[in-house]
Formats: sequence, structure tokens, C-alpha cells
Amino acid sequence: MKKRPLTIATRLDVENIDGYFVRTVTKFGNSAKIDCPKEYLGRTVYIIVA
Repeated sequence: MKKRPLTIATRLDVENIDGYFVRTVTKFGNSAKIDCPKEYLGRTVYIIVA
């Protein structure tokens, strides 16, 4: 997987979204997964649905 640069920020303003999820990055499971580096396993993420 190609490494993407991480933008450090403490605030994110997003308009016109359908919703969002707050989840923990896991290695395996029975739900849809997103691609992210292994170094973020166990971290909390916000998934924005637009």
C-alpha cells in the first residue's frame, strides 16, 4: 500500500455530509474495512459519509 502523508490538525470542518461513524481500527472483522497503515491499529477514527 502506498504511504499517504498525514495532515496534522486539531479541527476539521465538513459541510453537506450524510453522516459519520466513530470506530476503532481493527485487523479483522465482519464489517467493511478501510485501507490504513498497521501503525493505526487500535486508534479511533472518524469515517465521514458524503
